[in-house]
Amino acid sequence: MKLKVMVVDDSSLYRQLVKNVLRNIAEVEVVGLACSGKEALEKIPELQPDLLTLDVQMPDLNGLELLREIRRKRLSVKAIMLSSLTAQGAQVTTDALLAGAFDFIQKPSGPDPNANRLQLESLLAEKIMVFQQSRKPTLPNRKEPATKSPIRKPLEEDGNDSSSLELPNPPPSSNKTNRIDAVVIGTSTGGPIALRELIPKLPSNLGVPVLVVQHMPPRYTQSLAMRIGEVSQIPVHEGSDGMKIEPNHVYIAPGGAHMGLGKRLGETVIRTSDAPPEHNCRPAVDFTFRAACQIYSGNILGVILTGMGRDGTEGCRLIKQLGGSVLAQHPEGCIVYGMPKVVVEERLADRVVPIDKMASWIVRLVDKSRS
Repeated sequence: MKLKVMVVDDSSLYRQLVKNVLRNIAEVEVVGLACSGKEALEKIPELQPDLLTLDVQMPDLNGLELLREIRRKRLSVKAIMLSSLTAQGAQVTTDALLAGAFDFIQKPSGPDPNANRLQLESLLAEKIMVFQQSRKPTLPNRKEPATKSPIRKPLEEDGNDSSSLELPNPPPSSNKTNRIDAVVIGTSTGGPIALRELIPKLPSNLGVPVLVVQHMPPRYTQSLAMRIGEVSQIPVHEGSDGMKIEPNHVYIAPGGAHMGLGKRLGETVIRTSDAPPEHNCRPAVDFTFRAACQIYSGNILGVILTGMGRDGTEGCRLIKQLGGSVLAQHPEGCIVYGMPKVVVEERLADRVVPIDKMASWIVRLVDKSRS
């Protein structure tokens, strides 16, 4: 069955461009067009689209306001935002991601219209592929006979937690607990919502720094840090070159640059890098996880949240080799169960934790390791 898409944009030229681009993507059907958020809201019940391509800035209802109405009315449609490169566009797009947008695309704005069209087609095809994969079931069928691997509860020490996940070849248990001197978190699609759920629950006296890699281009990570910081007990910063790393602070890798670590006068500082992308990403999770291992050795708690692909897997492998610990997000809360799935399947996750309990597990493991 084809994916039903509605194009929502106040520019008639751009609506037609997006429509033509979508027609070139396999298994996609354009079921309607709308020139404003208000018109889209009126058409959604009739056309029943699976996905919107949604302009950020529109009259009547803008993209963010439309998302809020979709959530208020409990409509099942999702949205990919089409954002401008302005600072205002970045802020509104970040707010849209926090309001439930599936993902976003920067509108190509180069001087060559044909190149812009091809770039838009490539970006939309990639996002739509990820969206299609996100709709596939990820949990095992519990009615089927058990396999050789036992079913383990994501929160084994919480007797009232009934959720469970089939873990292939779970890692052997160990009584050895390394001291945790830093928490490193990696995420991609769906990450802003997951981070907003997790970070505000961290206490101001956590005792260690938290380093976050969220796949995002420039400008958007600054907006993300600001929005999450507004509702958090712990200060949240967009990392910058030379910034001192301190306990009880969160540092989000700056969009468009890898976040490394170094030493300056005996203190740990951020070292940004324009090294080539890894897994087609810059910032990359693996880059920061490796850098953290160079500074903190195995005294690290790695956390992998929602996202497509396998960025972070090799970083988690290094953390485990050095004696650190790894948590992976449970699939039931993932927008895309990709990055955590690979970590679990490669036997690198010590625990699989629902996102609403991830912060409490981080606090518990940090406290236990440092007592």
